[in-house]
Amino acid sequence: MAVIHRTTLKPTKLELLTSWLPSRPWYRGGAGEPALTKAGGFRLDDPQGEVGMEFMVVTDASGPQPVAYLVPLTYRGAPLEGAEHTLVGTMEHGVLGQRWAYDGCHDPVLADRLAALIEGRAQAQDQNVSDTPAHEVIASCTGEGHFSKDFTATDDEEGTALTTPQGTTLRLHRVLQPASDGRILPPRGAVGHVSGTWETPEGTRTAGVFAVLYGAGRA
Repeated sequence: MAVIHRTTLKPTKLELLTSWLPSRPWYRGGAGEPALTKAGGFRLDDPQGEVGMEFMVVTDASGPQPVAYLVPLTYRGAPLEGAEHTLVGTMEHGVLGQRWAYDGCHDPVLADRLAALIEGRAQAQDQNVSDTPAHEVIASCTGEGHFSKDFTATDDEEGTALTTPQGTTLRLHRVLQPASDGRILPPRGAVGHVSGTWETPEGTRTAGVFAVLYGAGRA
């Protein structure tokens, strides 16, 4: 299990994201700087104990209406070869030293563990407490759609699609939409999905779909 250290980060995660988010095609903010707050999320464990994985939900209040974004991040103790274009930034961790933070959608370790979560082979972990399951994260798999580590990640205005040569697609919703009446309904054609909760600017909890797995030719 990953250990959550109570220590300092310089710069902070929100400071890194404030600079990085406006460069994303799915960012809905204006020309000004994002006004970010942490709204929720969860973690996944790396069986090898090398890569930290966090699915952050952040709310941007800089526009006319607040927007909640899903930002999966991986934290590494050394640069990931060939992933320079997915680097969010570097941080100095008070315990672990220098850490390289990457857009997790482009990191094969996170993609593999997210697929494992959907398929029931992994368990979501609390974002802030070590060795504690994240009970508000719900994963389901209803059909065949196994995801391989050999994938291509593509960002567009709707989010990020991870597609394998076999045609299986794992799509992450970057701009989160609260479920109507609290009912989580994955899109038609989905063979699996992950949903979770986050805090609204009004201080209430809401829920929505984070990621959807499609079988070959169904995305």
